Amino acid sequence: MSRASWKATGVADLSGISVLVPGKLHPHAVERIEERFRLVRVAAADPVLLNARAAKSVRAIASFTTISAAYIDALPALEIIANFGVGYDNVDAGYAAARGVMVTNTPDVLSEEVADTTIGLLLNTLREFPRAENWLREGRWAGEGNYRLTPLTLRGRKAGIFGMGRIGLAIARRLEAFGVEVAYHNRNRIDGDPRTWHASLIELAEAVDTLICVAPGGAATFHAVNANVLRALGRDGVLINVGRGPTVDEAALAEALSSGVIAAAGLDVFEDEPHVPRALIDLPNACLLPHVASASVATRRAMADLVVDNLVSWFETGKPLTPVAEAAGLATLR
Repeated sequence: MSRASWKATGVADLSGISVLVPGKLHPHAVERIEERFRLVRVAAADPVLLNARAAKSVRAIASFTTISAAYIDALPALEIIANFGVGYDNVDAGYAAARGVMVTNTPDVLSEEVADTTIGLLLNTLREFPRAENWLREGRWAGEGNYRLTPLTLRGRKAGIFGMGRIGLAIARRLEAFGVEVAYHNRNRIDGDPRTWHASLIELAEAVDTLICVAPGGAATFHAVNANVLRALGRDGVLINVGRGPTVDEAALAEALSSGVIAAAGLDVFEDEPHVPRALIDLPNACLLPHVASASVATRRAMADLVVDNLVSWFETGKPLTPVAEAAGLATLR
């Protein structure tokens, strides 16, 4: 790694540093990168699309796409990957850190927005508000009478959060304001947290009737919510997923919803986005959103700012603002 560029004297001139943006990225982030750095754009994160000169000069990536080990290897001068999003399972962060490449993400700035959306999705799933609105819009209220009484309610429910990180804690605070008891499952108990911790996901599912998934993606959580977990959740059970699509076995979920193993589900994320299984789309007890949990103008702009602020901080001071766990120790080496 170069050490010269980050020693700041006032506002550092970073215009000679090449930052690669593969594929699409928030326009505000691109605009800010172009203002401070030398912007390099390619259509996708494919080593074939890089010419040799550009590959040798790139010292940073700002991205909202998959960054593989092979792509990292194709950029010998690479120092930092600034990921747009709090989840970063699309980046081979372990390999990057082993190569001495910093990886950052965008936590905190989206936690409250995602938590708000989670509560909205939960209420929509329980009380069927989207279907009730369609009833009105289609003229059925005037023609056929009131929309049906919903069989499900938030009243009296017990919620379990799978993945009690920043977003999970924000969701828990909101649920508790509604009078809902909250428990959770993480790999480890959170020191000082008064809520009930369950050592396994299936134990959590057995103890609650509302399971909210905010867990990160990756091999450790792939299809963690499977047929066994859904059976443990029970006939009155409701599943909400705002974390990562592959955490839920969608075939098992569709079967559980259609056969009455659980009562309903609300999903904002899917395993093969933007493709949603027809088996889920056709179910009346599935409330489906197109991955919009953080999708407000204000929050996405804040995420874009944090992507670029991480780059600026790295090259001006040698330390990023929000390093991911795998790369957190690298800043001390500069």
